[in-house]
Amino acid sequence: MSTIRQTSNNDYYDETYGGKSPGRGNDFLAGLNVNTGGNGGASYGLSDYAMIKNGSYGKLVKAYYAQEKSQKASETKESVSKLNLMAANAGGMANAAKALMDDSLWQKKIIKEKDEKTGEETTSEDYDWEAIIGAVKGFIENYNSTVSSAGKSDTKGVLRNAAFMVNTTAAYKKTLEKAGITITGANKLELDEEGLRNSNISTLKTLFTGYNSFANKMAAKGNTIANEAAGAGGTYTGGGKYNDTLSKLVSGRIDIRE
Repeated sequence: MSTIRQTSNNDYYDETYGGKSPGRGNDFLAGLNVNTGGNGGASYGLSDYAMIKNGSYGKLVKAYYAQEKSQKASETKESVSKLNLMAANAGGMANAAKALMDDSLWQKKIIKEKDEKTGEETTSEDYDWEAIIGAVKGFIENYNSTVSSAGKSDTKGVLRNAAFMVNTTAAYKKTLEKAGITITGANKLELDEEGLRNSNISTLKTLFTGYNSFANKMAAKGNTIANEAAGAGGTYTGGGKYNDTLSKLVSGRIDIRE
């Protein structure tokens, strides 16, 4: 049965459900008629005593804390879900940026083309523009998702790094435009595929390859945002890495290409 105890500060707590905490009364006990005498002792009304004696108090306490726990769990679940989405978006952006930095994407390949009318097949050496466009589109999709979710965050670390990411992108505005990528008023990116296809390959390599490139900075910032969100949402393992569920969410952001 629940046991009521008194702290030195005349606060009362339920030993079974509240735990002893000096200076902190048990919320449920606020409903009891508890009076203290001059010698620090406590007295209860007859109705309160009867309620405790017949066991109904214990049932009420259990119901009270079960409801309180359920409400807190619901609130936490919503918060963690939101943070997990931020981490997945940012982690997906980091992975998409790393995919843009893959050397094989920027090497010329033997391209085979077939004339639909004559059936004649020709070969030429060129960059795989379909693969390049797909990689850029994947990055932009994840970047925009990160801007949307991180912009709604209540976590200071997420907001601070998201703002840094947007400012870094703004610094590359002119170079991005040369690659057919524009920044919208909502700080998101838009791609003109034809503009990308007709851009200078050296401009693209400057943006998307190398240690100090735009893609490299986005990969680093995406990882930082993901870490901030995952840390706040409690989605780390003991080794400081994402749990399996979150890792699958992150990788799934770039697995499918249009």
